Amino acid sequence: MAALPVKKLPEGDEWLYELKWDGYRALLIKDGENIQIRSRNDKDLTAMYPGIAAAGRCQQIKQIVLDGELVALGEDGRPSFQALQHRSSHQKHQIVFYAFDVVYADGQDLTREPLRVRRARLPALVSTDAVLRLSQELPGSAADIVKALRAAGVEGVIAKRRDSTYQPGERSNDWVKLKLERQQEFVIGGYRPDGANGLDALLVGFYEGKELRFAGKVRAGLIRHVRREVLGKLKPLRIQDCPFANLPDTDVGRWGGGITADQMREMRWTKPQLVAQIRFVEWTAENRLRHSAFLGLRLDKSARQVRRDL
Repeated sequence: MAALPVKKLPEGDEWLYELKWDGYRALLIKDGENIQIRSRNDKDLTAMYPGIAAAGRCQQIKQIVLDGELVALGEDGRPSFQALQHRSSHQKHQIVFYAFDVVYADGQDLTREPLRVRRARLPALVSTDAVLRLSQELPGSAADIVKALRAAGVEGVIAKRRDSTYQPGERSNDWVKLKLERQQEFVIGGYRPDGANGLDALLVGFYEGKELRFAGKVRAGLIRHVRREVLGKLKPLRIQDCPFANLPDTDVGRWGGGITADQMREMRWTKPQLVAQIRFVEWTAENRLRHSAFLGLRLDKSARQVRRDL
């Protein structure tokens, strides 16, 4: 079940509020001794997170499906998407799983139960430790929560109706999200090379219907080892033709976000399969990203699902 983006959080006692964790959405599935960690696009992440799998295997309950978020926490307790993406270079970060919902337990389908019932059952069903944790409800009004989280530099907040049922694969008004920091996922459709074999900037966009729309060039955040890693994944996806429906541009625009017909010859195009998390300041009048930065590749998102957020 996914949340719809909003510009303002709903108020009222019928809503509960949680942190929007900056990580990978995943299901933790236990069936006896068999443990699986499945991403939102159904990729098997179990081998990548052995500590989470071990914590799931230690649960006393025989069968359970937990919905939650894989998060990399720094020594200050703050989540870092970049650390989750590049764990080998962020070894001081701890990988944890924050469970915020339960949809199945020992033969019982809980998806038709209201959220308040499902969350009330979590503490009795789940044995928590340093690795497997419960995502807590945030106290206070929506306005107070937004003010506190914005001051703390937190990515965002989720609001959920307490009486909402669980609707797998759906974006519903029962769950909404407010992003306090402008970032979202984008599809990589090519890159600007640096020399003969290097990578200078990513060319990213989003789907509007069946068309891939160009959103901008992303260069910041691509440190040396990240460039090598991303380029290694892009080279096998090389294609001849530009996948973006709205290129070329007539000019580069006020902020230099466009790509003209002459500049198109410099670019390398790729099949639109890889998804990147991008932070940015704002959308320009030309519908281009301004001051964008690469945060990491997303393993939990399908390219075809990527749309422009508010």
